[in-house]
Amino acid sequence: MTSQTNSGSCCTPAGTCGTGTTAAVQDSGVTTVYKVTGMTCGHCEGSISQEVSAIAGVTSVKAVAATGLVTVVSAGPLDDEAVRAAVDEAGYELAGRA
Repeated sequence: MTSQTNSGSCCTPAGTCGTGTTAAVQDSGVTTVYKVTGMTCGHCEGSISQEVSAIAGVTSVKAVAATGLVTVVSAGPLDDEAVRAAVDEAGYELAGRA
């Protein structure tokens, strides 16, 4: 993973966005896909990924702005309300499971 050292922006001078927080989906664990509204770019993806990754038991998060889908891999089943709170904290709305 790469780390961002600039002032909160994940966008590169070339105009592409990325956070370096996207992890490959692991073979073990529970995979849950959520629909999130309001994502428009890589910065949105990174904000959501960061907040959802902080939930206990989460091992990877992949948010895709183009589809509005957030794939979460966790050690066990997640509490949807914890995911909703994390998405809300990032400034977006959880529409539910996809």
